[in-house]
Amino acid sequence: MSSWSHLKHPRQLYCRVANTFVPAIVTITTLTAAILIRGAISPIHLLLAILLGTATLYRALRPRTVYLVDYVCFTPSPNSRYPKATLLEHAHLSPWLDDSSVRFIDRVLQRSGMSEETHVPPLFLNVEPSCRLYEARAEAELVVFSMIDELLVKTCIDVLAIDILITNCTVFCPVPCITDSIMNRYKLRRDIRVINLSGMGCSAGVTAAGLARNMLRVMPRGSNALVVSTETTGPCYYWGNNHSMKLVNILFRMGGAAKLLSNSEAKARFRFEHVVRTIMAANNSAYRCVYQQEDEKGNLGTALSKDLMAIAGDTLKMNIAATARLVLPLSEIFKFFRFSVGKKVLYWKRMAPYIPNFHFAFEHFCIHVGGPAVIDSIQHGLNLSNKDVEPSRMTLHRFGNQSTASVWYQLAYIEAKGRLKEGNRVWMIGFGAGYECSTAGWVCIRPSSSVDGPWASCIHRYPVDVSKKN
Repeated sequence: MSSWSHLKHPRQLYCRVANTFVPAIVTITTLTAAILIRGAISPIHLLLAILLGTATLYRALRPRTVYLVDYVCFTPSPNSRYPKATLLEHAHLSPWLDDSSVRFIDRVLQRSGMSEETHVPPLFLNVEPSCRLYEARAEAELVVFSMIDELLVKTCIDVLAIDILITNCTVFCPVPCITDSIMNRYKLRRDIRVINLSGMGCSAGVTAAGLARNMLRVMPRGSNALVVSTETTGPCYYWGNNHSMKLVNILFRMGGAAKLLSNSEAKARFRFEHVVRTIMAANNSAYRCVYQQEDEKGNLGTALSKDLMAIAGDTLKMNIAATARLVLPLSEIFKFFRFSVGKKVLYWKRMAPYIPNFHFAFEHFCIHVGGPAVIDSIQHGLNLSNKDVEPSRMTLHRFGNQSTASVWYQLAYIEAKGRLKEGNRVWMIGFGAGYECSTAGWVCIRPSSSVDGPWASCIHRYPVDVSKKN
């Protein structure tokens, strides 16, 4: 995206010109006046003027630092609670499911790591949840509008000050899209930049934040971006008996997160350090490991491949290699490089794999809650402690898999426990269809002063022991 591509509005043109050229002009003019007053222009004075002018122009033109002003997570109503016994009872009563599918649902629930307090939209409380367009739109608006309302109150921002609107929802993409419904509800400006992401799976929340960051870095200072991440579960419902396609019905739950990003540090709570995306879609196995399709009877659903865990591991390794160069100290980078050379060039097959110590770079980890096996695999792969992955396990236990929003519930958990301190660094790790791994790094500027959000009513009960069957 060009640094000048957004200059279509007189106010934005004025801000860009003022931010870019006025400091340089003032600096050079002041220096020239000082030199003239002294009555002499020597080569050193000229060189000094050039250096100061260049430095000022560089400072004005360089990409801006991006901040997270604040965020909110959707807090479900108690009326939408979905105990595992209810899901299993519905499976027994369903005329569409065979005995093998019922037993499969029971096994997955027992190993799911979820509690009896997860939530679903109202239509899932029916034995046969038929999701029409009306129900899907109502679910999306319930989650999205309630989050935005809370975020506007929390940040005290005027809706007319929002310059970018980005939404992500994988399966549900109505016409008009979700971004248009937000614009209609809140009467946002006509010149706002609007992007609606779909089909990207559980990593889209991190990807959307990274997209907002890239846009804000080249926009006038004081620009704001509203990023809304959710997953509408109604349209994901699968009616058939294919076990690999049934997992979405069993594990996914209602949730969402709304974030306000800005390139101004005023009122900011986090600094956005980096975002790294690793996409494996060129590989056929990776491309089809999370794949929406119809089964042999024509029922639409999303199939999860048996190779999913292996592909996720390979994708994470590639992302780690790219992230390590950005965040780790030279000593760790050298060790990692030495291992890579020994493995690939010198063919040291017996050489034990070296796992970089990411505790040098981050104090907190927010790992996608794809399931206990996913969390266990990442914990082992990154050599993390049980406390490091506690936010992930507790989010899975309390809220289930909320797809793109889960990493934000984990950040809220860390804050609710009072563990986030000024200067602490947070690493978010998301996985999605394609296959894709997106990671983002944040630095805390101002910790939360109170416990609010989705954990306010239950944080005193956590952590809980999830080693036993729930």
